[in-house]
Formats: sequence, C-alpha cells, structure tokens
Amino acid sequence: MTHMFIFGLGYTAGRIAETLTARGWSVDATGSAGNVDFADEAAVRAALSKANHVLSSVPPSDGSDPVLGKYRTDLGEKWLGYLSSTGVYGDADGAWVDEASPTGTGRRTARAAADAEWLGLGARVFRLPGIYGPGRSALERVQEGRANRIDLPGQVFSRVHVDDIVSGAIAGLVSPSGAYNLSDDLPASQNAVIEEACRLMGVEPPPLLTLEEANLSAMARGFYAENRRISNGKAKRVLGWEPAYPDFTAGLRALKAMTMPESARTEPKAAKGDQT
Repeated sequence: MTHMFIFGLGYTAGRIAETLTARGWSVDATGSAGNVDFADEAAVRAALSKANHVLSSVPPSDGSDPVLGKYRTDLGEKWLGYLSSTGVYGDADGAWVDEASPTGTGRRTARAAADAEWLGLGARVFRLPGIYGPGRSALERVQEGRANRIDLPGQVFSRVHVDDIVSGAIAGLVSPSGAYNLSDDLPASQNAVIEEACRLMGVEPPPLLTLEEANLSAMARGFYAENRRISNGKAKRVLGWEPAYPDFTAGLRALKAMTMPESARTEPKAAKGDQT
C-alpha cells in the first residue's frame, strides 16, 4: 500500500489526505486532526519509516522550519512535498511573477528560507496564494459582516480554490521535483472578489474604506502591502494541471451552489448599471 505521512493536517492538507485515502492510500499525520503527536519523536519516526511519501504544510516558527529542524535526517529518499506560499516573492508592484522570479525579498523571509531548504532536498514545493474553499471564502465573510473593501487602486492578488491545490499535489506525485505556483488564471483585487460575493448573495457591497478606517490587523495590513500577479504556466506545462476553478467567479458560484438549497440557487438579477 502506498503510504503518505503528512506534517500538519490542516484545512488544505486534510483535503489532500481525504483524496489519497479515497484512492486507497494509507495516511498518517501530525496536527490536531492527525493521529501522531509531532512532539512524540519515536511515534513520528516509526510512522515515517513506513511512509514512502512525505508532505509538510507546517509553516516556519521562530524563524525556522520545525519539521526540518527535528526530522530532516528521517526523510531519506522519500517523495517530498511542501506547501509553501507565493509570499516568498515579496512585492512586485503588480507585475507577474513565476518560479524563476527572486524570492526572499518580502516580509516572509523565514518562509522563503524554508521553501529553499525543501527545494534543496528535492521536494515538490507548491507555492500557494490566497486559499479559499468550503467554509472559507468571501461568501462567509460577507454573510458574517466581516468583508471589507479597501480603497487601494491597482492592488491585486492571486488566489486558488483548495480543490485545485489537491489536484496539483496529486499531479506532483508523478512529476519532477521543483517549485510550482498553483494559482487561478485571473489575479484580481480583493474588492472585486467581495463585490462578486455580494452580488451572488443579493446584498450591497460594504463601503470603500482607507486602510486606517478599516482598522485591520498587522497581518492583514501586510497582505495589502504586497501587490503581484502569480503565473501558473509551469504547473500547467510540467504537471499537466488545469484549475477546475480558473477564476474567483467560477469558484464562488460553485461554493454557493454547494451551500444553498436547490430552490435558492437562482442567480440574483443584475442591478441597474451592472455589466452583463
């Protein structure tokens, strides 16, 4: 039986684990939803000894990668995968970046260092932009009154549906090592995403605010401080991957259809002045 060990069974890695299990794989994992305690080195090493594939979704902590710090020598010649972040590219002033672009110049220097370490070990490093999916999307933020529109003309970012990360990681099981950007095809402003979510839910968008008026957390302000478009061309060419949700409108529509009863799935009528 093919065996995967996952460090950090969170939202995204959990969906990867579900897919592998459905395909007959055996999966062990650390994390709150896992079956192995990360701090129990004997248990982790016993599980790793059975695994021929290892995936980590654990971010850096205190400036270093805790998985590599404790278990690097136990990874051996296994297939390695790492869920990284497109934050390693830093601010590109709205320009396109790909896997050949410089890394380590932004606010996520520790993530960039971990990304480079995993690449040095021969891992498939999946660089991920903003992740959304069931229970974690602009639809929930609008519904819960947490959505913001920030007045920052020209600010864009890329995103990816969690199921497209799963399909990319699965494709990476039989593909060469290296870095791969898994993102959708349409970088856009956060405002556009919120406005589409509001349109789908039939509510008015929140007012435009300045960064100061929005009273954002330091982490959220850091997000708005960087501006880039992520190219996914390498993943398409090398992995043979195509996102099932190539833009946020397709992804949000699918999520709305999943969470609403059949009788309530009719698209809202366009308001006066809307584009058709």
